[in-house]
Amino acid sequence: MALSKIEAARSLSDDELLEAIVETKQELFQLRFKQAARQLTKEVHRFKHARHRLAQLMTVQRERQLATETEGAEASLSVSAQESASA
Repeated sequence: MALSKIEAARSLSDDELLEAIVETKQELFQLRFKQAARQLTKEVHRFKHARHRLAQLMTVQRERQLATETEGAEASLSVSAQESASA
């Protein structure tokens, strides 16, 4: 199974992104639990895939957060520039 592409994560809505993060964290928990109980023998590669997917999802989440903060900062700068120009 090939690793997922980040474009798939970027195409998700914010709600779907949060849901996918929760699901991936649950999957990692289940994998760790199975490994501790010695039930996981041939599916060890799933750790790598799940961690990779979680990193992609959290990267997209952070990109969106930074974009929102940047837009807010630009809006406040333009408002303050307008206020100083009118004063």
